[in-house]
Amino acid sequence: MTWLDASGGYQVRLDEQSKVVCRNAKGKQLATVPAALKDNEQVVQLRQLVEWLERHETECHETVDRWMVRSLPVPATVVMEVWPDPAWRNALRDLVVTVDDTAGFLRDTDLERGVGVVTVDGESVWAKPELVAIPHPVLLDELEDLREFGAELGVEQEVQQLFRQTFVKGELPAGATAVSEFSGGKFAQFNHVTSRCRSLGYPVRGGYATYAAFEDGATVEARYWVGADYPDSEAYTGDLIFSRGDGTQIPLADVGPVAWSEGMRMASLVYAGRVVEEPAA
Repeated sequence: MTWLDASGGYQVRLDEQSKVVCRNAKGKQLATVPAALKDNEQVVQLRQLVEWLERHETECHETVDRWMVRSLPVPATVVMEVWPDPAWRNALRDLVVTVDDTAGFLRDTDLERGVGVVTVDGESVWAKPELVAIPHPVLLDELEDLREFGAELGVEQEVQQLFRQTFVKGELPAGATAVSEFSGGKFAQFNHVTSRCRSLGYPVRGGYATYAAFEDGATVEARYWVGADYPDSEAYTGDLIFSRGDGTQIPLADVGPVAWSEGMRMASLVYAGRVVEEPAA
């Protein structure tokens, strides 16, 4: 970014880390922006720009994460058109995508050649599909091979996909409606567990940490009991259940793989913050 004239002979700009930097009339860059420039129009506008860029980056990340979690096919033209934007490109690059029945790491796009991926066989492929699918990792048949090859390739996914914690549903008791694996987790105060839920991105409603998964054209809500006491009271976690959009509880046998994995992931992450009693000496 070019230097912008500020008052008193100073000049300001954003550096590569999107931080406002300043230099004096002699061209020497200063360690900090002088206090006299705090309300300078150029400085204020640059700081507003930084805030906008941070919001934009977060929105791009959350949008791509939503595409992945929901395994939503995205028009290839959309991927190609947003790719030049660093925030979009960082969120999309190195994700495992499916293009024309070929799974591989998304490495590049070009309006002429289409979408460029590297397959698990190490082959670089360009294709011009109508849609690009970003599968949830629990749906990837070659997940372990992709993880191994991704490590060799040095992929760095900004949106957690390849090494996202996944849970595969095993054999369940007949008629089971709740998971008790993460129940009994103690928190010293109820507000501790609710704060943990919020920091992890899980809303708390009616005593439950919640996560809405979209699967097979319908919304399935995972609900994990975290308590409903006074903020400073002790709290204990309970069962994980799943319900339809109308609130009807779903038998565990009927819960799809993505909703199951994300619900179990939510419960395990919240449960991990419990009070762990030290063993007696």
